[in-house]
Amino acid sequence: MTVTASVNTRIQLSVKGASQETTCGTSLASGPWEFDKGMPEYGPGASVADAIPANSPVQSQIPATYREASDEELHERIVAAKKTLGDSVVVLGHFYQRDEIVQHADYLGDSYQLAVAATKHAEAKAIVFCGVHFMAETADVLSNPDQSVILPNLAAGCSMADMADTDSVEECWAQLTELYGTEPNAQGKVPVIPVTYMNSSAALKAFCGRNGGIVCTSSNAKTVLEWAFERAERVLFFPDQHLGRNTALSMGIQLENMPLWHGRKALGGNTEQTLNDAKVILWNGFCSVHKRFSVSQIEKARVDFPGVRVIVHPECPMDVVLAADENGSTDYIRRAVAAATEPTTFAIGTEVNMVQRLAAQYPQHNIFCLDPVICPCSTMYRIHPAYLAWVLEELVAGRVVNQISVAPEVQANAKVALERMLAAKPSV
Repeated sequence: MTVTASVNTRIQLSVKGASQETTCGTSLASGPWEFDKGMPEYGPGASVADAIPANSPVQSQIPATYREASDEELHERIVAAKKTLGDSVVVLGHFYQRDEIVQHADYLGDSYQLAVAATKHAEAKAIVFCGVHFMAETADVLSNPDQSVILPNLAAGCSMADMADTDSVEECWAQLTELYGTEPNAQGKVPVIPVTYMNSSAALKAFCGRNGGIVCTSSNAKTVLEWAFERAERVLFFPDQHLGRNTALSMGIQLENMPLWHGRKALGGNTEQTLNDAKVILWNGFCSVHKRFSVSQIEKARVDFPGVRVIVHPECPMDVVLAADENGSTDYIRRAVAAATEPTTFAIGTEVNMVQRLAAQYPQHNIFCLDPVICPCSTMYRIHPAYLAWVLEELVAGRVVNQISVAPEVQANAKVALERMLAAKPSV
């Protein structure tokens, strides 16, 4: 069951009919530049059906010398460029990046760890962020003003982040404050406080900063909710309903006290009584990668591999999290596998590139993705070595391309919410 070929290699073999594996889109075998042309959806992968907002960044076509280069040539060019640039550049890579990118990362981590890493490399003139748009925005907010943050492919967005737009959240907040008021209760707690998941725009992080709120990641969501409940009677949690619901359940909050807010509906489609009884108001957003995992996949894994250890990400639906043995952030999953002293079968519910990498790193275990279909994150997969080679060689030539810059007025409030997040250190 354990395999060592990269996800990209497995996709190529599947599309060519050279393997029995299946993929959720044969177009995944093509270069991302085939989709960076203003498509209405995010392109092949888990988010293929998710619409791209009209104002989303579009990646211009990179030169043919990169698009037509072999994998080996791109690898050599990246290595050479990094050697030339030395400490003037740091490459950050998310766990969900393809192996062909991860091998060039100076630091690999989840969104929480990469946010911290962005503050630790003052010597670098440029931070090349191999992740998605909201992560690069966060790095720009937290890094020094004289540093440039670069996203190799501007079209690497996040469909979950898009599900909570600024106008809808502002309208929600207006309705909630009209219903609850803004005055603290006898214990000094305000009626409601906003909490945004890291997977959101800098504008929404700034919204939280302005309104006494905070940012969370999957690593510290419980710590952040505890922080929020020390200050407020209720929490508005966006954009991922599943992380909010699963975290709140683990804290003993009942489902009936977690109504779902549907944007652009009066009271989010709820009654005043429902909202008055609420402890956590959940935004109707989700991750298309983690939505693919199901209880039936877990049941099959238990039949096929008695004694299997099932670990899923808390962005999975509640029934999947409840059916699993454990749930936790990407770093939790990584540490759980690393800590296993005896050969173990792991069925893991998170993005396939990370699962694949764990299988290669720990061959003593049998590690596989719960979803048998190879279906990577549509947007993470847009960071191709061709784009990394391009932005690095442009830096060698003294040019900064694909710079992510957050407006100063947004930066100030977003930084307030992010610094609260960084102070809310999760227990290990």
